[in-house]
Amino acid sequence: MGHISGAKAGQGRRTAIGCQNGGMTAPPANAASATFGVHTPSAPALALLLDVDGPVASPLTRDVKPAIIADLVALATAGIPVIFNTGRSDAFIREQVMEPMIAAGMPSGTLIHAICEKGAVWFSYTAAGPGPIHVDRELAVPAAYGDDIRRMVAEDYSSHMFFDETKRAMVSVEQHIEVPNSEYLAEQALFDAEAMELMQRHGLGVVRLDHHAPNSDDEIDYRVDPTIISTDIESVRLGKDLGASRAVELLAAQGITPQAWRTVGDSRTDYAMADWLHHNDHPVKHVDVRPADGVPVKPYPILTATDLGLEETVIHDDAGAAFLRSWLDALVG
Repeated sequence: MGHISGAKAGQGRRTAIGCQNGGMTAPPANAASATFGVHTPSAPALALLLDVDGPVASPLTRDVKPAIIADLVALATAGIPVIFNTGRSDAFIREQVMEPMIAAGMPSGTLIHAICEKGAVWFSYTAAGPGPIHVDRELAVPAAYGDDIRRMVAEDYSSHMFFDETKRAMVSVEQHIEVPNSEYLAEQALFDAEAMELMQRHGLGVVRLDHHAPNSDDEIDYRVDPTIISTDIESVRLGKDLGASRAVELLAAQGITPQAWRTVGDSRTDYAMADWLHHNDHPVKHVDVRPADGVPVKPYPILTATDLGLEETVIHDDAGAAFLRSWLDALVG
């Protein structure tokens, strides 16, 4: 690793919490606004587009190791754009990523972008804190359906999972940390089936994996998306590809065009980041930190921990940490 080698985003109605500007730019948010992005050159050698659960945050503890935080700060300080592209909420990113990065000494001129809820929510932050939270309201799950899921979890599934109250557009439930994953996954299958049925009772078309249940107009607008620790219920327009397009637009608003991209994920759906970038003529390599699902054939290079000389058993945030360090060593030395 010593050598560093679609659709338009945001077509729906946008609002910015605490700001009237809901566009894709990163507006000044605090006293550090005058120096937003001063550490980032206009054509950096590399830009990082990172899923959070798995590559950055442990799927077991849900927090981020200090060594990963330190390397993220060092990469951003060296002028490498660091952008998070996650299904997590903005609250999770603020608590588990932003605040530790600031505490680790992130310089005042460094700007980090966070695309949350698979593209429905985004914000940027500096050492002075977060800027406005932008939400594409047209991509939100209907509130009445979310209320019914909240009640369903409280009444029938609370021993294994909890309703994520921090989501602004998606509806998500997540495994309790103390519950064994095998027990959660068995319960998740029951929950997902009931969530699909509830969607149909609301007159909404829905898909889960290969199971399609259109509405009365033969349309599918929503997706039930299971992961190893959660289920996200979301607009079918959301995805890591939408996050990738938002990332490119956010950097373009700063006058930044990276020479190459590295996308990092732990699931098949994360490949959509690299798919979108490659389709739109951005040089990209994708890192899969959990390749046990099988590495698909793609028109761009795919890297795993074995490409760093590590064992196949090095996965998730251990693999993510190794790649971050390899890029830091190659770029900074």
